[in-house]
Amino acid sequence: MQRVFHVLIAIAALGLAGWFGVLAFGGKSPLASIEIPIKPTENLPDTPAEWRGRIDYGALDKQLADLSRRPEMAGLAVAVVEDGELRFVRTYGVADASTGAPVTPYTLFRWASVSKTATGSLAAALASNGTIDLKRPVGDSGTTLVLPGGAEARVTLEDLLAQRTGLTKNAYDEKLEEGQDPALLRASLVAAPLQCDPGTCHTYQNVAFDAASEILSRAANEPFGKAVENRFFRPLGMVSAGYGMERLTGAKDWARPHRGRHVLPVKEAYWRVPAAAGVESDIVDFATWMQAMMGSRPDVFPAATLELAHRPRVGTARLYGGPLRQAISDASYGLGWRSFTYAGHRLEGHSGAVSGYRATMIFEPSTRTGVVALWNSDWGFPFRIPFAVIDSYHKREDALWLDLSKLPAQGGAVAESDPAAASTGPEPAT
Repeated sequence: MQRVFHVLIAIAALGLAGWFGVLAFGGKSPLASIEIPIKPTENLPDTPAEWRGRIDYGALDKQLADLSRRPEMAGLAVAVVEDGELRFVRTYGVADASTGAPVTPYTLFRWASVSKTATGSLAAALASNGTIDLKRPVGDSGTTLVLPGGAEARVTLEDLLAQRTGLTKNAYDEKLEEGQDPALLRASLVAAPLQCDPGTCHTYQNVAFDAASEILSRAANEPFGKAVENRFFRPLGMVSAGYGMERLTGAKDWARPHRGRHVLPVKEAYWRVPAAAGVESDIVDFATWMQAMMGSRPDVFPAATLELAHRPRVGTARLYGGPLRQAISDASYGLGWRSFTYAGHRLEGHSGAVSGYRATMIFEPSTRTGVVALWNSDWGFPFRIPFAVIDSYHKREDALWLDLSKLPAQGGAVAESDPAAASTGPEPAT
């Protein structure tokens, strides 16, 4: 299969580049001990005959197909992990409405703010082996971030990753979208308004959060994106996953951003804050990432590292909007990670949004069951997909999250709000 060919080519290239000479976690231990999984065949569970489990995959497939035909949608890719195993992979709609190119399991989409989970995981890994100190003030780490009142001298890396800078939500995102340099914007945050005393509350950020890319790159002794790719994505066999606009747009199979069925220009803004929103991959590798976050690869992510990354540090406001907002409680934030309670079940993950793209990864750690979904439109309704799947797993039939019967037939549907507060600029915040 095409994916197997890509895996073999990537592994050969890594070997020629001296893969086993690359040092992990700040140059203190070799990556040679981490086995890169090689799958001679890959039979994706992408047909009804292969869908087995507690979840009603036939009903889910019909719901997703109906959803993908809505005028607000372009393309959609969904994968479900049930009891730790990949049980469902399905794609719908178009990667490019102007050509009719379909979405495939190998179509690249943007993760948007789900990228923050990779940042938090890298920080946890580097902290676990003593390369960095999460309690160290960011002002001592050589970052360009300057906070009001000199707060960078007391706001720690842990505060930064838990979104406790005190800045008003999405501070200076609109300036980033206008094309201003993120390093200069971080320095100018010294004059930004505060929502609370730094370190005391959760206020969602992108520009400030990306100071982590400077800190972690210096600690890892390589560019931030390469540090994540070399330490996590490649050892996990995630050959499609990586960072950068050119990497996406140069791919053979990638999803164009859309508003409904109208193709939008690709905007670079949030790629310039890679720690906040820089990752792209196909749906299969996105599912692999979720499985690793569930604990499937302790050779790459020891349990202690995952616990350090996922552990809640601060309570947050309710997530999403509309009915989902009312259904979720006890929301918290860890190191680039969200957790909350839904229908008595504790869930973890993150969601994200940039212009023309949406992404979500939500799972239940106790059952190792969850969903990843990627779509190339601005519509928020598909953020409901993970909750419909969790309900199906637990045989809860009264929520009807994907019921489209009450939505207008020709668009104008009531959508869930973005998972993070929308920015004041032209591109939604991640």
